[in-house]
Amino acid sequence: MVRAAAERVGMAVSAYAGEVTVAVAMQADPPRWSPLTELLGEVMHAAGQARRIGINLNQAVAALHSAGQSTRALEQYARVAAASTQNIDAVAEEIRRALRRSTGPRTRQ
Repeated sequence: MVRAAAERVGMAVSAYAGEVTVAVAMQADPPRWSPLTELLGEVMHAAGQARRIGINLNQAVAALHSAGQSTRALEQYARVAAASTQNIDAVAEEIRRALRRSTGPRTRQ
């Protein structure tokens, strides 16, 4: 039953249980599904992918430096990957804030 409710709002079971516990303690409504929740999941996935690309590029740059054959293009790619990750993280934070405003605990009246 809890699993089904968590799936309906697109949350992990443990995260949903925690949110519901806090909502009950605050006499507020439990979390609801929002398209922002799905969007946040996709952005977080993209951020993870960008980080992995950046790590691979940094390792390649380090290997080239140790061999004495660095290329400016590869170094630039690594910088762009790092900047992209920061941009994705900023978007994710904006989505988190919007989710808090739109689905945060609401006190029952």
